[in-house]
Amino acid sequence: MAKKTDTEFVWLQCTETGDLNYRTPIRVKGGISEKIKAGLKKYSPRLRKHTLHKIKRK
Repeated sequence: MAKKTDTEFVWLQCTETGDLNYRTPIRVKGGISEKIKAGLKKYSPRLRKHTLHKIKRK
């Protein structure tokens, strides 16, 4: 029997290039925090600078 968890893996997509650069677990139990919904500043290898990344579910 599969074990249910309260985490989910999502991709972080760069808003400038559209690349899916990071895959990260987020906690969905109790709702996703507003900080993560707004986006995270992460490094984009293609642009070689920090850009805004938003959640993308595959």
